[in-house]
Amino acid sequence: MSDAHPYEAYGEHEGFDGGEDAGGAGDAGDDKGRQESYESREAGDAAAGAEGGDHGGGADGSAGPGGPGGPGSPPNGTGKGPDPARKPRIPMPRSSVEDSGRPLPSLHELGDLGGLGGLGGLGDLGDPGNPAAPPLPPLPPDLPHHVLKSLLGAWALAACAPEETAAVEEHLGSCGPCADEALRLREAVGLLHPPESLDLDPALRTRVLDGCLDRRPPRIPVPGWADPYDAETARLDALLQDIGDSEWHAPVRLRWFEADRPTSRRTTVAGVIAHLLSVDGLVAVALGLDDPLGEVTADAPTPSARTEAYWGASQRPYNRAVRRPWREQSHDLVRTVSFTGSRTSPVSYGDFELSLQDALLDRAFECWVHAEDIAEAVDYPYEPPSPRHLHGMIDLGARMLPTVLAARRQAGRAAPGKGRHLVPAGEPGRSLRLEIEGSGGGEWMVPLDSPAAKGSAEHEVAHVALDGVEFCRLAAGHVSPEEAAAGQDGDREAIRAVLFAAASLSRM
Repeated sequence: MSDAHPYEAYGEHEGFDGGEDAGGAGDAGDDKGRQESYESREAGDAAAGAEGGDHGGGADGSAGPGGPGGPGSPPNGTGKGPDPARKPRIPMPRSSVEDSGRPLPSLHELGDLGGLGGLGGLGDLGDPGNPAAPPLPPLPPDLPHHVLKSLLGAWALAACAPEETAAVEEHLGSCGPCADEALRLREAVGLLHPPESLDLDPALRTRVLDGCLDRRPPRIPVPGWADPYDAETARLDALLQDIGDSEWHAPVRLRWFEADRPTSRRTTVAGVIAHLLSVDGLVAVALGLDDPLGEVTADAPTPSARTEAYWGASQRPYNRAVRRPWREQSHDLVRTVSFTGSRTSPVSYGDFELSLQDALLDRAFECWVHAEDIAEAVDYPYEPPSPRHLHGMIDLGARMLPTVLAARRQAGRAAPGKGRHLVPAGEPGRSLRLEIEGSGGGEWMVPLDSPAAKGSAEHEVAHVALDGVEFCRLAAGHVSPEEAAAGQDGDREAIRAVLFAAASLSRM
């Protein structure tokens, strides 16, 4: 083989197998010359091994890759080093430092190798001659087991020094009992953190009562239709228990709609409770209980007239003392309806009447609305009612809309509407689909032309979508009809009439 590549094996270009020109006996002299050349090169290799590592020899005295007789040495065996005009051959693999039996270099020794490209920036790590070099991380102290165990409590509270933290965490990786104890301490620390909010879950009271009643049912249970009033008065009482004496005189503005215009009245936190006490008295009178007004006479048996009379009868501003008669009256109402069990007894509001069931639902709704007014005045968070109770309040408002629509038309505040068609009582007529989204939501078909008509999807002329809490605030007079975030589709006059009718449900 001619013009052999420099990286090919010796036998492929030195003629071990005879090569292309290998012949018979005529090549015997050449073979003899080659044998003498190889013997001379082996002698040179032995001499290089005796000289040590000056020519790249190995630790055992053998010739290194760059020594005489090595892969870079010419084949003539002269031992004068590699030919500069010839390309170097592939170097032999190096042995690993772990296999040599020598100790591994420390971090400080590696710091002196910063100039080596293979180690990157390790030259600046802990170099005492470089003032800008970052310090080496401290090694964890060698502490005994009983000391590390005593540090577990401080470690769980993140109160250890950095060196102690490193020592404890290294110890936890090898000590099972201490690791278990550290896990228990960490879980205990989580229990020490205060909750994000001091307010209880609105459904907590219902869950606790349900659990208690499942274990021992009451002899005389509270009817389910009285649960919203019972729950909302209890939530408001919990709020009142948390406020200070001075906060009972915090200003509160009661808001509602009257004659299609927003109306308000200034009072205090104690004045709001006095208002609830006087209006709840309408239900108390219907059940045969004592009237909280006593000898005070109101100009009319309406909620606003009774409230003004009760406010005016006091010689001094109301304070926290008004909480006790209000709470006692709410307990008496719940106790009485539990004994009677009747839900159809009428309750007169002066201008209209409601059944006992709807009256207690109305009182629960107003208790929640005014509790939010109080919470806003004293800067206290307050959540909406539970979805089940909120649904009942929304249902009451939706059922009252046809009657309010008819009253507004009679008072000249609403036009009859295009395409109005009176139908016999109980027959389907023009309707608006009221879709309430969110908690306590649902769909109601509101008859538009007569409260005696029946809502029908076949006669739907408009569609309104509202959030549940937004609809309740509209019905409470806290949101104007123009500002209500409603999805609207269909007859604009019918939509406007229903939104204004919902706002007209509000009163002081």
